[in-house]
Amino acid sequence: MIHAESTLRSIAVADPTAIAVFERLNLDYCCGGNRPLDAACAERNLAVADVIAQLEAAPVAGTARVRDLSQEPLAAVIAEIVTTHHAYVRAQLPQLLAMAAKTAAQHGPRHPELVALQQMVSALAEDLTQHLAKEEMILFPYIEKLERSLAGGGDLPHACFPTVASPIAAMEHEHEAAGALLEKMRTVTDGYTMPADGCATLLGLYAGLQAFEQDLHLHIHRENNVLFPRALELEKSAMVTAS
Repeated sequence: MIHAESTLRSIAVADPTAIAVFERLNLDYCCGGNRPLDAACAERNLAVADVIAQLEAAPVAGTARVRDLSQEPLAAVIAEIVTTHHAYVRAQLPQLLAMAAKTAAQHGPRHPELVALQQMVSALAEDLTQHLAKEEMILFPYIEKLERSLAGGGDLPHACFPTVASPIAAMEHEHEAAGALLEKMRTVTDGYTMPADGCATLLGLYAGLQAFEQDLHLHIHRENNVLFPRALELEKSAMVTAS
């Protein structure tokens, strides 16, 4: 049962079909997932009762189901994130960068927002490239070792940080920065509205950025709301056992 006081995070974790509804209504269930539904709806001038009705109808209406990772081993959650989302980011960024540069050069004199957009895409690409590397080289291997160690009754694995909360907090902060940058892109383009003299490349860029935004929302949701809380609980349990 969904209530107005339910957080967007809890709704999305309990039933991933809600994610498509949140995307359609532009409700932030990833970085802002800890907010109650009624507060998020008020911010978007949405009637909370109507939103609840759409959420409750989503499974019946056949809304595309996102794979539920809430009960999967953490190693499987990480594998899904890396093979689905990290791979998507690395495949899409070069294309988005090229289209952003081309449209800024062609249309920038008449549409200065496209020059600003190119700068934002470049900043996002740089930030995400470093972000993915830190997760894959530091945070994710530690979580996998932690899960294996607990399963085998071993000690906490060695780490370059005092607790997993430290890198998780850093990754969540970077998630917020990426989300804010995507919101600025949407604002500067008036919701990716095509200008009358827009070209096919600009159409492709806008479509690509909207698809990228949706994937990144799900990507961040799976980390912030599924992987990270469970990793924190796992480490906490390991510390209690060790003491």
